[in-house]
Amino acid sequence: MINFLAFQVNDLARLWTGRRQRSACPLERSNLAVLAQQELRLPQFVRQCPVAMKYLPLLGPLDWANFPERPANRAWPGPAPHPRAPFVAAYLVKLNEGHTYMSDLRTYLVEHPALVWLLGFKLKADPINPYGFQVEASVPSRKQLGRVLRDLDNAALQFLLDSTVHLIGQALPSEVRFGEQISLDTKHILAWVKENNPKAYVKEADRLNKTRQPSGDRTCKLGCKKKRNHGPETEPTSETTTNQKQKRPTNFSKLDVYYWGYASGVVATKVPDYGEYVLAELTQTFDRADPTYFFPLLEQTERRLGRRPRFGALDAAFDAWYVYEYFAQAGGFAAVPLTEKGGYNRAFDDAGRPLCQAGLPMPCRSTYVGRRGLIPQRQGRYACPLLFPTPTGQTCPLNHKNWRKGGCLSTMGVSAGARIRYILDRHSTEYKWLYNQRTATERINALALELGIERPKLRNQQAITNQNTLIYVLINLRAYHRLRRRDN
Repeated sequence: MINFLAFQVNDLARLWTGRRQRSACPLERSNLAVLAQQELRLPQFVRQCPVAMKYLPLLGPLDWANFPERPANRAWPGPAPHPRAPFVAAYLVKLNEGHTYMSDLRTYLVEHPALVWLLGFKLKADPINPYGFQVEASVPSRKQLGRVLRDLDNAALQFLLDSTVHLIGQALPSEVRFGEQISLDTKHILAWVKENNPKAYVKEADRLNKTRQPSGDRTCKLGCKKKRNHGPETEPTSETTTNQKQKRPTNFSKLDVYYWGYASGVVATKVPDYGEYVLAELTQTFDRADPTYFFPLLEQTERRLGRRPRFGALDAAFDAWYVYEYFAQAGGFAAVPLTEKGGYNRAFDDAGRPLCQAGLPMPCRSTYVGRRGLIPQRQGRYACPLLFPTPTGQTCPLNHKNWRKGGCLSTMGVSAGARIRYILDRHSTEYKWLYNQRTATERINALALELGIERPKLRNQQAITNQNTLIYVLINLRAYHRLRRRDN
């Protein structure tokens, strides 16, 4: 009898303790931004958890109150959709902790119930549990964590990147012209497929066959990452090519490297004495050329800054007339190496007409729209001024070899960007200083590499795109907190 009463007393005590704990631990919570401002009103077990109190100030500054959730008035039947903000916050925790797989993230969340409460997951009440809810039942499964990352609209994550750029702009001193100089670069991403694994047995003809899609990732594409700085000793000679059977380039060729995967383009800005920050990012398949990143990334940059950046530092892949014209219209210039092929350095008169090798301005004989390149450009055919529009009776001062063939003809774009491409002084101090700003994207890429951007353990383009956006959100968040610590 005594034992029976003892068991009843113990059950009542546990029930009373659970109710008291649940009253101190509300299951309905505000978003992270509100909780960060009301730290003293948090439940005791949350305030005593060092992990929860580490992520509250890290993630709290983001605009979680306006996070674009899925609409609740869906046309198809079913329960109300689970909020996506807790999932996104959990993915940021996963990246910050360096976890590779979703199973690692779930284990980490189960081990830290206070963090589960803080992130805002739907909690399954349990009055007996000391935390007031069942931790295992409240944390989404590994499959659900992966499914949400695959199905999540990237625009919602771009909203968080907007928030980080806004926070950084507010934290910088007012005299700093945030985003005045930008740099743009791309980072290759290897798909999680056996075709990228040199130890996996794959027929060489199948490894580089772009028509044979890898079964491990149905959205990745084959692309080439070229090594431009080849020494003369690495180039094949005529003797080696004739005496040896020429092999097909492989995924591990000394000259060209081929991958199945994706690429991430990023626009970064460097603020002297403060740091580097991400302004825009875009993920595409690896078969897309670098120039295809220019306009989408600069469109994001303009929207976040509210203006065009005046100066840009880009590599030789962006040596195009529209790049120079874009920054010239903003009142600055673009520092891009010239990749002239077989031509001479062009010069122009005050009217914008190109000068021939004899220094004479060449009149435009006709124009047409050139379809080569990413953006169609109106091209001009410039003729010898001694023969067009009417012969002057003079002979070529240089006695050029084309004189007897009807004089020299030159074809180039008629736009201002086409002229700027040639007349830009690439030896000036301003150009060299601006071109050195490209190191901003290199450092951003190095930080992203530490967060696992190069070899994601994901098998879907949308999931990789979303994770990349979150990587840059985390990089900006860390930079923002460094600014805050500097001010304090």
